[in-house]
Amino acid sequence: MKKRVILTVINDLVTDQRVDRTARVLLDMGYEVLMVGRQKSDSMKMPSRPYEVHRMRLLFEKGPLFYAEYNLRLFFFLVSQKVDLLFSNDLDTLLPDFLHHKLRKIPIIYDSHEYFTETPEVIHRPFVMKFWKFLEKSMVPNLKYCITVNQSIADLFKEKYGNNFVVVRNIPAARKKDDSITRPSLGLPENKKIILLQGAGINIQRGAEEAVEAMQFIENAILLIIGGGDVLPLLKEKVKALHLEEKVIFISKQTPEKLFAYTCQADLGLTLDKDTNLNYRFSLPNKLFDYIHAGIPVLASPLPEISRIIREYQIGDFISSHEPSHIASKINGMLLDDEQMKMYRKNLVTAASVLNWESESNQLRDLIQKAVDDYAKSNKDVLL
Repeated sequence: MKKRVILTVINDLVTDQRVDRTARVLLDMGYEVLMVGRQKSDSMKMPSRPYEVHRMRLLFEKGPLFYAEYNLRLFFFLVSQKVDLLFSNDLDTLLPDFLHHKLRKIPIIYDSHEYFTETPEVIHRPFVMKFWKFLEKSMVPNLKYCITVNQSIADLFKEKYGNNFVVVRNIPAARKKDDSITRPSLGLPENKKIILLQGAGINIQRGAEEAVEAMQFIENAILLIIGGGDVLPLLKEKVKALHLEEKVIFISKQTPEKLFAYTCQADLGLTLDKDTNLNYRFSLPNKLFDYIHAGIPVLASPLPEISRIIREYQIGDFISSHEPSHIASKINGMLLDDEQMKMYRKNLVTAASVLNWESESNQLRDLIQKAVDDYAKSNKDVLL
């Protein structure tokens, strides 16, 4: 009988490529997989997946009551489930999993997708930050099998709690552009350059506001913003105030497959997070690797982990400030330099051949196998 793994995540599962890749690795290793998340009022229909999915409908969709309800509901849901391995994604799902790990002696793997207690949504709210830091300090030092998205964050956890976090980056599987998908088929203009900013977390302090303002100084191009986030209402107001409706296009969250189709049509990808907190400073976002696999040159803020990738493979350039006129100048310079862009695109092919999930997932497979083997051995030792 197959062993059963339950992956828990606080989002609606549709656009989370990392947990989808994790689930597929577990399936490939012979496990039965159940993924648990939530269903919001505006959630897209769940695409067909090769694993079981359970999305909880909650009374609250944001704020402290949402987190409290989700964690309570998740705890009691897990009570009714047969599970051989718990896989907790991020600090906001860890408590119910951790309690079941302790009470039922079930092995647990913790995947920290970001440095949660240093996100801007937390650091400016002292009580909230104190609460999450208390939970983190209470649980993380007691976890043996931990994952995170880059070496900088792994080093921070090591320094703070002594844990050795395995690095598994948010790198997509190798894939090719579908040439049958065209700009007209996606409702995009053929006669203008496309500047792309995408992501499930287009939030404050990620450079989106300045990217919109920069479009005042850019001609013969559109800014395509795809995804969701708390700053989107402000961006739409800014577009209206600056009369940029013809230059900025908003597209809601898409499935990973549809998002990649849009990404492939762009001429330039943006990742402009600000160095305002540790989480952003050491971020290595999904979109960077999506741009790489779509063959799209990148303009980025010079944050350490992002810089390391762009400089190593020579696939883009950097801004030196978030002044909109400066961002516009860099965008214009890149879009007009055909020879430089040609070199970037050539290097992107090399980068995509190296930076792919087929290679990256080996670290995840090894950790899963170690967690299961160690647990089986410890149980055997107890019986002896």
